[in-house]
Amino acid sequence: MFQEIKNRNIEDAIREIMDQYSSKTDNYRPWIIGFSGGKDSTVLLTLVWIALRRLQEDFPIANRLKRKVYVVTNDTMVENPIIEGYVGDVHDKIEAAARDQGLPIHVQKTTPRLDESFWTNIIGKGYPVPNNTFRWCTDKLKIRPTSDFLDFITKEKGEAIILIGTRYQESATRERSIKKHEVKGKRLSKHSVSSNAYVYAPIKSLMLEEIWYIIRAIPSPWGFDNDILFKIYADASADDYECPTVVTDDKHTSCGQSRFGCWTCTVVKKDKSMSSLIKNGQEWMKPLMEFRDKLIQNRNLHENRLSTRRNGERAVDKDGNNQGNYSPKYRAEILEELLILQKEIQKIKPHITLITNQELIAIQVIWNREKELISQWKVGDIYKRVYHKNISTNNINSLDNTERRILKEVCNDDLNYYPLIENLISLQESKALMLSKYGMHNDVEKRIESFIKNEQ
Repeated sequence: MFQEIKNRNIEDAIREIMDQYSSKTDNYRPWIIGFSGGKDSTVLLTLVWIALRRLQEDFPIANRLKRKVYVVTNDTMVENPIIEGYVGDVHDKIEAAARDQGLPIHVQKTTPRLDESFWTNIIGKGYPVPNNTFRWCTDKLKIRPTSDFLDFITKEKGEAIILIGTRYQESATRERSIKKHEVKGKRLSKHSVSSNAYVYAPIKSLMLEEIWYIIRAIPSPWGFDNDILFKIYADASADDYECPTVVTDDKHTSCGQSRFGCWTCTVVKKDKSMSSLIKNGQEWMKPLMEFRDKLIQNRNLHENRLSTRRNGERAVDKDGNNQGNYSPKYRAEILEELLILQKEIQKIKPHITLITNQELIAIQVIWNREKELISQWKVGDIYKRVYHKNISTNNINSLDNTERRILKEVCNDDLNYYPLIENLISLQESKALMLSKYGMHNDVEKRIESFIKNEQ
C-alpha cells in the first residue's frame, strides 16, 4: 500500500521503526508519541503509521500488531487558538482512521489539574505571570499532566517507550541534549525522570528539508490535508526568517520556523508567531496579543502586588516595592478584563473559550478560602457585569432540599451544628472539585475554630 519513498534517510527511519516495533524483547511495552500537531510530531506519527501499515501487509494476522501506540497531546488550556482548533480536527481524523485501518493507535489528551491551570494560579492564587526567573508554567501545565499519564501507563504495563520528534538539526543545544542521553549502539535511552520509561527518537537524523518533504509530498496516512498545517506555518512565519522547504509545485511558498505555544506566554518578549498570524489575516487575534502584552507590562507594578507570598514570607525589595502575590484587586481586574476579551472574541469565534466555567468555580473556591483577603470580590458578580447573566459558582454547596431536611433532622433540636456541618460538607466538595485534598486538615480545623468562637 505504501510505496518506497525515494529518500534514503526517510526509508531508513521507517525500516528502523518497523524493526523496533517488532522487537520480541520488548513488545509488551506500549509506545507513547508526544504529538503537538507541529511539523516534527506530525512527521514522527506519519512514519510510525506507515511502518505499522507495512507490518500489517507483511504479516496479515489480526494479533500481529500487539503493541499499543498512544498519541498523546498536552492541552495547557491556554493553547494558541489556531493550533488548538487544528489539533482537535487532527485528533478526530486519527481516531477514525486508526479504527478503520485496524491499527492499535489511541488518542489521549492530557490537561493540567484544575487547581494548577494557568488562570487558577494567576487569578485564584495570585501567582505572577511566568517569566524566565519564575517559570512555573512548564511544570504545572505541561510536565505534570504528561507525567501523570506516563505513571498511569507504566503502573499498568510496567514500562513504556516514549517516542519524541526531536532532531539534531533543530539547534546546537538540542543536538547536545540528544547525544548526552544516547547510549552508543542502542536506540533507546533511559528517561531522565521516570525509571520505568525509555526514550526513542526515530527522526533525529532527518534534515529540515526532509521534514517538509514528508509533509508536502506524502499524503497524510490518516487522511488529513497537510496543506492546512503548511499554511499555518506560512502564516506564522516571522519576517526575519524563512525556512528551506522542498517545493513540490509552483504554488508552494516558504514557511517560517515558527514555534507555537500558549497564547498567554509571558516568558518570551514578543510572540512572533502570533504577530505573523495577525499580519497574515488573523486580525481577530490582535486583542489576545494586546492582553498578553498588558500582563507583562503590569507584572511587577508595586500596586498590583502584595508585601507577602502565599506562604506568609515577606516579599519587599530594597526599594520598598512589593514583590509578593498579586493583590485581590488586581486579580479581580484581570478576571474582568479576561471575560470581556472572551465575550468579544466569541462574537467572531463562538467556539473559543479563554477561561472555562470550571476554572471560574475553582477561582471562587480559592477566594472563599481567603475570604479575609478577598471578601469584597465575587466571581459571580464579575461574570454578571460582563455577560449580564448569572453563572452558578455555588455548585460546591450542592445539598438539595431533601438532604438539607435530613441534616436538620439528624441535628435534631441542636440546629446550631447545622451550619457547621453544611460548611464542612461544602469544604470537602470544594476539595473534590479541585482534585486536591492539600490543606484539608488545616481548613477543617479553622472552620471548627471559627464556629466555636462565634458560639462563645
